[in-house]
Amino acid sequence: MAFSVEMPSISMGVTEATVVRWLKAVGDTIARGEPLLEIETAKSTVEVEAPVSGTLFAIKVEPDETVDVGTEIATIEEG
Repeated sequence: MAFSVEMPSISMGVTEATVVRWLKAVGDTIARGEPLLEIETAKSTVEVEAPVSGTLFAIKVEPDETVDVGTEIATIEEG
């Protein structure tokens, strides 16, 4: 089953964030809680952990792209 990874809200009042870099590539296996990517807001840069275990199936937002919180940024195939 495919799981949609969304741009997280990392603090109150933050409505968008920029993908700094992906720490995993499409096809990589990832465990829940493992760092998946780095994002940046106006105030900080943070690592985002994988919400589920599986295989990174698709990356939908490339580095240096800024998107709204809640936007789908990747898909993980659970299993």
